[in-house]
Amino acid sequence: MIGEVSAGCAAGDLVKVLDKKGEPFGLGFWNPRAKIPLRVAAHGDHEPDEEFFTSAIQRAADLRRRILRLNAHTEAYRAIHGDADQLPGLVADVFADVLSLEVSSLAVWQRLSRWLPLLHEAFGTSRTRIQVDPDIARIESIPSGAHPMSENIKPMKIREFGVPFEINFAESHKTGFFCDQRENRRKFAALCHGADVLDLCCYTGGFTVNAALAGAADVTAVDLDERAIEMAKRNANINKVRVKFTHADAFTWVRTMVENGRQWDVVLADPPKFIHGKDEDRLGHNKYCDLNALVLKLVKPGGIFVTCSCSGLLSAEEFERIVISAAHRQNRRLQIIGRSGAGGDHPVMSNYPESSYLKVIWARVL
Repeated sequence: MIGEVSAGCAAGDLVKVLDKKGEPFGLGFWNPRAKIPLRVAAHGDHEPDEEFFTSAIQRAADLRRRILRLNAHTEAYRAIHGDADQLPGLVADVFADVLSLEVSSLAVWQRLSRWLPLLHEAFGTSRTRIQVDPDIARIESIPSGAHPMSENIKPMKIREFGVPFEINFAESHKTGFFCDQRENRRKFAALCHGADVLDLCCYTGGFTVNAALAGAADVTAVDLDERAIEMAKRNANINKVRVKFTHADAFTWVRTMVENGRQWDVVLADPPKFIHGKDEDRLGHNKYCDLNALVLKLVKPGGIFVTCSCSGLLSAEEFERIVISAAHRQNRRLQIIGRSGAGGDHPVMSNYPESSYLKVIWARVL
């Protein structure tokens, strides 16, 4: 869709974008070597002014700290949500005094030395962790090696609704902790009192710990990532709760439990992303279908089933269709009692619906 490009445009430049009639369209980052060569940050008649991003950082902080008042009940939240905060190529989470960044564009990498002091001032943080996926670094031509402003941060504790969790940045995925499920962890806990609970793909134990603290009679947690299981065990110990942890592949473990006739009162399935690109669309659909069909067999009649998808390329409507189809194939029915996603610190820009990536279905299984 890109036509002419001014000769002076270099990789990482902030550029003015015109439509095919030559009228102002917006401003964005340019990188001819990237898979996404143009990342539009704002639409309209904007001149390429770096101060736009200073304002974007301030708007992002205002949403989290003044409007949502996240600091009142959590030390962990999404500070910058990429395109949805008009800062394409940057995701940042706050963990107490640490700002953990995930960079996915050369333009952001080039501006970090200017942006970081602004980010720390806006969010009240002082320490910095910067991460770049090696494949993205290669595609974007981001320099190899750690950013000079990135610090080696030791394991630390944060509190979420008063519940302590330890974060080990060296052992964690993404920015260190999945803040997007914060509200859902609290909602899930309210369903677990006195119940036998299964947390499938438990990662570092967010749902697991909350279920146990809420008075679950028994909690079983399963994950394939051995390091995540060890972190989940630490979080259970920190909160002085008893949990049965299992290091296993979800598909294999569930099939074994089905063969053994095991069932639980409350079952949560929160698998990793199954669709990373359009070329994985059909395979990802099949994985979601197979997993939900299997896991539904572990839910007692009348039990609660909570199932999640974090694939942005899978719509909420399609995900719900997959889950319902999986239930109906087993002649079971879902009494859907809720649908949810990420919290308000993961906003969705009206012209970028893909940023609404997290989908959670809450249902009673009949």
